[in-house]
Amino acid sequence: MDFNMKKLASDAGIFFTRAVQFTEEKFGQAEKTELDAHFENLLARADSTKNWTEKILRQTEVLLQPNPSARVEEFLYEKLDRKVPSRVTNGELLAQYMAEAASELGPTAPYGKTLIKVAEAEKRLGAAERDFIHTASINFLTPLRNFLEGDWKTISKERRLLQNRRLDLDACKARLKKAKAAEAKATTVPDFQETRPRNYILSASASALWNDEVEKAEQELRVAQTEFDRQAEVTRLLLEGISSTHVNHLRCLHEFVESQTTYYAQCYRHLLDLQKQLGSSQGAIFPGTFVGTTEPASLPLSSTSPTTTAATMPLGPSGAGLVPRGEAALCLEEVAPPASGTRKARVLYDYEAADSSELALLADEVGPARVPVREGGGQPD
Repeated sequence: MDFNMKKLASDAGIFFTRAVQFTEEKFGQAEKTELDAHFENLLARADSTKNWTEKILRQTEVLLQPNPSARVEEFLYEKLDRKVPSRVTNGELLAQYMAEAASELGPTAPYGKTLIKVAEAEKRLGAAERDFIHTASINFLTPLRNFLEGDWKTISKERRLLQNRRLDLDACKARLKKAKAAEAKATTVPDFQETRPRNYILSASASALWNDEVEKAEQELRVAQTEFDRQAEVTRLLLEGISSTHVNHLRCLHEFVESQTTYYAQCYRHLLDLQKQLGSSQGAIFPGTFVGTTEPASLPLSSTSPTTTAATMPLGPSGAGLVPRGEAALCLEEVAPPASGTRKARVLYDYEAADSSELALLADEVGPARVPVREGGGQPD
């Protein structure tokens, strides 16, 4: 093989010079060219954009595909430039199981009929989820991934090149500084009474050599400064393009929210239709039951504090027996007070009166129930 030894030696020398300059900067033995505050702000803004874009991308992938094994498989297919195989969603798989169960348990039985209805709804939910994943991947994940794999790689490459240009510039500055110090020391005229003529001649020769070295270092410094300024301008323009990236990601974010809203609206409609179908069938199978209630018929006993309220259970005129099951679901506000006479109630919990206007009651005590009535025969408060 034909190697260019001069180029190889030159590259090795440049790499060694940069390594020495970088090491001396880390130990505080060399000066470092600092970038201006605006440039530093652009760098920090770009780094923050990259870090948060990665986090948002990863978490969105988790949202769309919670299965980590499936995500790894899709990642491998993308890296191999192969088409990702179609995957059955969880809703579609559940619908398949329900349909198979209905066919085996009896499609004409009430349970089988209900399984078929729920399976159809779950199948529609799975199809809506598939459309949402496809839309979100195209409109939201793809632009974020393109930024990380395209624009950010270009920015990182130019930043590394700028770092190398800065190391070359600082190395040239250090070389010029050393050459000037050596030249100033060599140009010091020796005393003829104390120095032999031979030393004087050597000193003059060294001064001329260091003068040439200073001129060479100044020329290299001008070249390094020009390359550094050019690379800094290129990097600055790329970093300022982050603002355009934010605008693009903002548009993609709006599209993601739109697709998510459409998906959940479809799910709500499908489930609402299913609820109506199940409600009508449940009313036919279990007559006398209430279906489709959006609020609980009565509060659970555990939510009622014995120290704040006196929970009572209405009894019949004779004071014995429980109310029928259908009436127990009625709220107290829906029961109108009697026009005349009294009612009795059995106390479920002990209750201590808060003031003189209330009664202190004991558990299982039976007594007259006091129901406040508005003027004009209205409902109780």
